[in-house]
Amino acid sequence: VQLVESGGGLVQAGGSLRLSCAASGSTASINAMGWYRRAPGNQRELVAAITSDGGITTYADSVKGRFGISRDNAKNTMYMQMNSLKPEDTGLYFCNADWGRGTSRQLFWGQGTQVTVSS
Repeated sequence: VQLVESGGGLVQAGGSLRLSCAASGSTASINAMGWYRRAPGNQRELVAAITSDGGITTYADSVKGRFGISRDNAKNTMYMQMNSLKPEDTGLYFCNADWGRGTSRQLFWGQGTQVTVSS
């Protein structure tokens, strides 16, 4: 599975961005997916995650009420709408996919897309 993020950029505080994560390859075996970010000097942290059917979502406390994760399985694409952006949202955003079952199960990661929020 290959994951390619897009949609990052430079935005002023209070602005919005929509990230996309396009999956290709053996996408039928993708289970849950998630967005992570790594801010300068910090470890990578989970921002939001979504189950395979999109029925359950989870968010980091810092983004609840501002970010929305979704997926379109027909397009093999996951999204994250980011509103009311803050300078502390700055970072490299990665998508990941939980793939397969049992001993074949593994995680795939994209290369990341940079989000920079100016104050």
